[in-house]
Amino acid sequence: MGVLEGKRGLVMGVANERSIAWGIAKACAEQGAELAFTYQGEAFGKRLEPLARSIGSDFMVEVDVTDDTSLDAAFTALQARWDRLDFLIHAIAYSDKSELTGRILDTSRENFKNCMDISAYSLIEVARRAHPMMLEHGGTILTLSYMGSTRVTPNYNVMGVAKAALESAVRYLADDLGPEGIRVNAISPGPMKTLAASAIGGVRKTYKHTDTNAPLRSNATLEAVGGTAVYLCGDAGACTTGEIIHVDGGFHVLGMPQYDNL
Repeated sequence: MGVLEGKRGLVMGVANERSIAWGIAKACAEQGAELAFTYQGEAFGKRLEPLARSIGSDFMVEVDVTDDTSLDAAFTALQARWDRLDFLIHAIAYSDKSELTGRILDTSRENFKNCMDISAYSLIEVARRAHPMMLEHGGTILTLSYMGSTRVTPNYNVMGVAKAALESAVRYLADDLGPEGIRVNAISPGPMKTLAASAIGGVRKTYKHTDTNAPLRSNATLEAVGGTAVYLCGDAGACTTGEIIHVDGGFHVLGMPQYDNL
């Protein structure tokens, strides 16, 4: 019996087998959870299908989080399949790649609005729709952030602003939904070798810097992030809400690089 045996979860944002969302999905499935997935666009659907099948899931639904009609249709399909939802993984973010280099001073209004809509506001939209399916038994809503939300990180730019908004939304949603037994948290991994991270200028240097300076001298792994998600989605996380939990080898506690790297 896994610690998530009998629980049902929706995972939003798997791009490929190196996605943080996939690391979470795999860990939850190994602990007995039954999973459904969303994707956007045919190409991502084709990548997702064999992954979902590998953990016994046959439920995938296309969704565009900027489109209310698409969101409504996705959750209507979910409600037709399941009578409840125990947890939801929100791993969705986007910025124009061209604006993840250089200075935030050069951020365009259009990309700022699009980035905030997809990366931050979408959490509120999916929480609103997941809420009715969690009312009877409670549940967990979990999203992904990064340290660039609170500290300047080279080239992270508008995404850092969006992640700051996302983390604030986590706290407000935790307060809104707590009386109904619904927990809302975020995991903040260090830089990881994912498709999303590859869009950020100079990310290889960021990855190496974290790996050599973090107290544990290591970046996060998919397994570590997945294990943290299992804790938050399971009964052991029953009293944890409104938190931004760092899974970054301890890098977030540093004020300077290690002495030998100064």
